[in-house]
Amino acid sequence: MTALAVRDVQAGYGPVQVLTGVSLDVSAGEVVVVLGANGAGKTTLLRAISGMIPVQGSVQLDGAEVAGRRPEDLLRLGVAHVPQGRGTFNDLTVDDNLRVGGFTRSADEVAADAERWLDLFPRLRERREQLAGSMSGGEQQMLAIARALMSRPSLLLLDEPSLGLAPLVTRDVFDSIQSIVAELGTGVLVVEQNANLALGIADRGYVLETGTVVSSGTAAELSADDSIRRAYLGV
Repeated sequence: MTALAVRDVQAGYGPVQVLTGVSLDVSAGEVVVVLGANGAGKTTLLRAISGMIPVQGSVQLDGAEVAGRRPEDLLRLGVAHVPQGRGTFNDLTVDDNLRVGGFTRSADEVAADAERWLDLFPRLRERREQLAGSMSGGEQQMLAIARALMSRPSLLLLDEPSLGLAPLVTRDVFDSIQSIVAELGTGVLVVEQNANLALGIADRGYVLETGTVVSSGTAAELSADDSIRRAYLGV
């Protein structure tokens, strides 16, 4: 089943057009990566999908048109967005952040799922009464993902999850993403500068340049493409 279908999406900020006709798909239980240089429009793409900015074109979630819907509506429909910079509530504890993430669900469901994600991220369990702002960057990233999962999304949008993290911590975060997909069958669309790691867990990928998709394929095909290897894989 296709969790997300984006067709000819155009978006930007005021008079500045950033996306000039982007189309892509994410299936349930699939990790799709978007690669591109700074300024290519990757973050704008996630913001357009999650309703944070106006769009032209079609955004379908599980076959239903959702372009133009508000972010809170899309959250209830199954879209969870972890923005660049993580976006945790720094003055709230880990537990409180998780409860905020599950605000659309019942108290019993929230309690059960909080335990579930604390099992996936043991370091968060050790710090569940700690203020989010006092934790390391890696711990905050894990919390941001766990908080997003509290809404039981069918589509998870991740914007640069490795940003500012040490390599070993980044590996832990990406391993967790794989575990989430395996357990829940959630579709994941991830924007990532660390192309090697992202392609290592992705099923497919798209390359974005100046707001347009210029290449797409399986992770193996993109990894073997000489131009992509030179531009994004340091080869």
